[in-house]
Amino acid sequence: MALTIRNIIIDSGDAAKAADFWAAATGWSVEPWSHSGEAAVAAPGGDLRLYFMRVPEQKTVKNRVHLDLEPDVPAAAEIERLTGLGATKVRAYDSYTVLTDPEGNEFCVMNGTGESA
Repeated sequence: MALTIRNIIIDSGDAAKAADFWAAATGWSVEPWSHSGEAAVAAPGGDLRLYFMRVPEQKTVKNRVHLDLEPDVPAAAEIERLTGLGATKVRAYDSYTVLTDPEGNEFCVMNGTGESA
């Protein structure tokens, strides 16, 4: 028996806005049925989606789960691109940099071997 992860659910204040950011960040496609209450961004092939659900609560603490992203360009260039899309740089370490999306959800951009962001 095996399980397949189909969706990674992320709470948000505006699901469509969150989906638009993550579609621009990843190059994935926003599902056509998406709206401010529920939205999804599908990976190529549609096997995995980031699924955003509007919730009434504001984010108040650190995420229990976050995404680690590995860019195919130098990390510094990718971080600059993501901050241009609305992400915020929180702190940098030797092997990764922590950012938040426009809704305050943390994620990391991994640095290449020996690369510093």
